[in-house]
Amino acid sequence: MTEKQFDFPTEVLDLPSKGKLYPKENPLSSGRITIKYMTAKEEDILSSTNLIKKGIVLDKLFESIIVDDVNINDILVGDKNAIILATRLLGYGADYKVSFYSSKTSTSLETTVDLSKVATKDVDMSGFNNKNEFEFTTPTGKNKLTFKLLTHGDELAIDKDITALEKLNKDTSFEITTRLRYMIKSVDGNSDMGAITKFVNNSFLARDSKAFRDYVKSISPDMNMKFSYTHEDGEVEEAPIPMGVGFFWPGEES
Repeated sequence: MTEKQFDFPTEVLDLPSKGKLYPKENPLSSGRITIKYMTAKEEDILSSTNLIKKGIVLDKLFESIIVDDVNINDILVGDKNAIILATRLLGYGADYKVSFYSSKTSTSLETTVDLSKVATKDVDMSGFNNKNEFEFTTPTGKNKLTFKLLTHGDELAIDKDITALEKLNKDTSFEITTRLRYMIKSVDGNSDMGAITKFVNNSFLARDSKAFRDYVKSISPDMNMKFSYTHEDGEVEEAPIPMGVGFFWPGEES
């Protein structure tokens, strides 16, 4: 099959999921995706004050650089992170100056991260079968949950829901419960959204919620977005790599 030609430079990326969580009929099941190199058009997106204020500038950039005929809302969050990382590397190179809070010194430190060394997470995908559906039994409550890993489309919907909820309840955070509602597809065989919401809000014990979220993280294909910093005494500290606006524009808040 002849590779499709474009009027601009492109790169074919291997996705962290290897395509194993997408239906076989979905083009993403190939485990690869084609993106374009950033141009002045994408720099317009990154410099948009309006998009930055709305907190959607990286989402718009992500949507702009996908050239394959795929539904971008289907793309798993871990695969999306890999695409954004590759876009940064192709556009501005591997050096990324970051400021991070050191738990060792209790101060903010600055360093330069080599983004080319960011590796794919080591995830056992032997049980993946082209279906984004998993099971988990809570250790304390013994509730059997079926759930999915979140996609770009889910993230957009979650952000919209959280914004609406926080307008009504300004002193309350809805981050965890909203994400849980979108991930969980059934509780003890009951897939009714009202029942799921009731379980999350009233019955999902904190220790079980933590265990569930840890499990989801452990099976999620993604990039290992962390770096190691070596202090003068030789002690090594690990910190997350920030992926805000400053990921592309040095000097901006990350």
